[in-house]
Amino acid sequence: MASVSSSSINHLLRPFHHRTLLIPNSPSQFKLPQFQSPSNYPSSRVKATSDLVGVVDAVADAVTQLQELGEVELFACPVCFEPLIRKGPPGFNVPAIYRSGFKCTKCNKSYSSKNIYLDLTVTAGAKEYVETQPSRTELFRSPLVSFLYERGWRQNFNLSGFPGPDEEFSMAQEYFKPAEGGTLIDVSCGSGLFSRKFANSGTYSRVVALDFSENMLRQTYDFIKADYTLVNYNLALVRADVSRLPFSSGSVDAVHAGAALHCWPSPSNAIAEINRVLRSGGVFVGTTFLRPSSAILTPFYRQSLSSETYVNLTEEEIKDLIKSCGLTNYSSKVQQAFIMFSAQKP
Repeated sequence: MASVSSSSINHLLRPFHHRTLLIPNSPSQFKLPQFQSPSNYPSSRVKATSDLVGVVDAVADAVTQLQELGEVELFACPVCFEPLIRKGPPGFNVPAIYRSGFKCTKCNKSYSSKNIYLDLTVTAGAKEYVETQPSRTELFRSPLVSFLYERGWRQNFNLSGFPGPDEEFSMAQEYFKPAEGGTLIDVSCGSGLFSRKFANSGTYSRVVALDFSENMLRQTYDFIKADYTLVNYNLALVRADVSRLPFSSGSVDAVHAGAALHCWPSPSNAIAEINRVLRSGGVFVGTTFLRPSSAILTPFYRQSLSSETYVNLTEEEIKDLIKSCGLTNYSSKVQQAFIMFSAQKP
């Protein structure tokens, strides 16, 4: 359920002297009581203030109704976190999203699709500036690695104790029960392996497949095209930085990060961001490779460690990190070097 910031409400209040207040991007109009201008009450600032409070309350009620209908724009500017105004066809699905343009209500920065995904990175639109990324980030931006991820790469994870996508999905669904019917963000989605499973489950009102890799998102799109049931589902493809998520604070019900934490440039920044966007009671579920004792290292896992590409943590470090970022109700399941952990926003 999306949230609306104070500056966005101010934006909505500009036409408050009219009988009808229009909520951006909404097909509905909410009839509100007519409030007279405070200038009509030169001797009563109290009443003027009361009228303005009444307008704010009425707008808040209208926005709440829109939120319940899923009609408030989910996306926010990654620069200032203000809601984005959308121009384009209605609907929260791949064709509708990538044919739409988005603009920040505060800084006026515009965002658009890159063929099949919406680019909501801070550097979207930059023409000269190129930011250097860690090798573990660049690795998954490779077209070859993106192509191979579901065609052999991911299958090797079972050598380190990963139970397999179907079982991992079932385990995650158990953790996500408090978030059923809400919005789920699959961060570092890769080729969309779990994004598609979450969407196909019908458990969530909206699913966002989010990754920093352009080529992973292209692979996700190719897999979606092959499954006609997903094309018009409430599923969006978004390019974004996990340390700068393009959503308003408290707007998301669930965040999933499959086999991802060890790849993030800053796990602490990423989990702090996940905490920010989760609503109260929202659930975060992640899996990653643990840093176990050398006695149980598999050949595949030993090779990944020797490359010095990834940041592998112990279970104690993960639990401590989750706590330090403000999440609670930590729970985990461990099998060899595999860990699935869950936590909630207080």
